Amino acid sequence: MIKRFDKRIYGFICAVLAFQLSGCGTILYPERKGQRGGRIDIGVAVLDGIGLLFFLIPGVIAYAVDFNNGTIYLPGGRLRSSLRLNNIKEVKFDPKHSSMAAIESIIKKETGYDVQEYPDAMQVAQLKSEKEMLARFAAVSVEK
Repeated sequence: MIKRFDKRIYGFICAVLAFQLSGCGTILYPERKGQRGGRIDIGVAVLDGIGLLFFLIPGVIAYAVDFNNGTIYLPGGRLRSSLRLNNIKEVKFDPKHSSMAAIESIIKKETGYDVQEYPDAMQVAQLKSEKEMLARFAAVSVEK
């Protein structure tokens, strides 16, 4: 009876070690492989940390595997910083003599996007500089 119980414990420990050796993020999120940087997924980091707490070497290996594969990072981490000033086109118009429909048609003409499809996401603001525009874009991306 005791030998059978010992074999089950050894089997359980081997299974846990094998799971930790392959890295939690790599097993849970194989589609994330190849990411390079971004925000760290707290869930994967905690699971790797639990492995580090209970089994030192497999926990270190799990962190190394997840960082190497990029599976510890949340998807889309680098996309938010892709706005650059050289990609921005300035379009001038007279705001005093323009209606909302005229602004929507200008946006459609210049970008190809129909603003009427996204009425809740649209905000109209007068900005005085490029820095103010970038700050507004950063604030909107953080809110989402």
